[in-house]
Amino acid sequence: MRAVFLDEGSFSDDINLPAPAGISDYITHNDTPQDDQIIIERCQDAQIIFTNKVKISADVIAKLPKLKLIQITATGMNNVDQDACTAHDIALYNVAGYAVKSVPEHTFMLMLNAMRAGIYYHQKVIDGTWENDGNFCLLDIPLIDLEDKTLGIVGIGTIGKRVTDIARAFGMTVLWAEHQGRTPRNDDYTAFDEVLARADVISLHCPLNEQTEHLINKDTLAKMVKKPILVNVARGGIVDSQALTEAINNGQVSGYGSDVFEQEPIITDDPLLTLKDHPRVIFSPHNAWGSRSAQETLWQMLSKQVTEFIDKQSV
Repeated sequence: MRAVFLDEGSFSDDINLPAPAGISDYITHNDTPQDDQIIIERCQDAQIIFTNKVKISADVIAKLPKLKLIQITATGMNNVDQDACTAHDIALYNVAGYAVKSVPEHTFMLMLNAMRAGIYYHQKVIDGTWENDGNFCLLDIPLIDLEDKTLGIVGIGTIGKRVTDIARAFGMTVLWAEHQGRTPRNDDYTAFDEVLARADVISLHCPLNEQTEHLINKDTLAKMVKKPILVNVARGGIVDSQALTEAINNGQVSGYGSDVFEQEPIITDDPLLTLKDHPRVIFSPHNAWGSRSAQETLWQMLSKQVTEFIDKQSV
């Protein structure tokens, strides 16, 4: 089968990404513009498309008659029109569970940096501020411990559960948020609004869909009475960037650590960039998933399921 990888450059250069068994014609592009005509031209004769973040629209799918499988090289599936895949009898696969170490560890990197003003203090060491101050230590921004704090987790999948384990090791109390507007399904879950009210830190791990788009908005931010730190390693669209920026500027929220943004790469007029010098704000470029181990595991999982798909086609 012929396969086209639209954005191989989303992986690290030193990660080996061999064609899965069963693919006889393998074409890779480092990146592909978000242009339907270019995508169609590159995939015209493909039976399989690999894509990480390149969006595949219904119009593209309709113009690729040979297409049999779209393989997303990630967990989130919101960049492919799923209804169009169903209508054209095209299989749509993702890969889940490959970053069960990488994402939770990155979550705590962001959390700890925000709680302890890590980027801020790093800058004060290298720009001469500490030397000029003259004291043996610099403590103008309070350091906040994780122990005895309450962590609210929104999105209780494999990642959310691993974050729970790590948080408890730090001595945190963990609250699992039920879906907004629903009664908690059992004693393991807490009502969404109650989590917002009780949490010192809120960590987002839910998918982006119609129910979660701008889940964190002006109204929900107003319910965060403890002025928490917010961490987002889920999807940028879950947070209303303008509303969050205003909440941080007025002290309603204490800080923000984020790996994801509403538009990626982040655009220069994203309001979040106005917070770049805030001592409790830290950003990373959507790479929480991408430890070397996670990338290798992802490709192994992807290759296995693609080969199994090809084998079924030949039966």
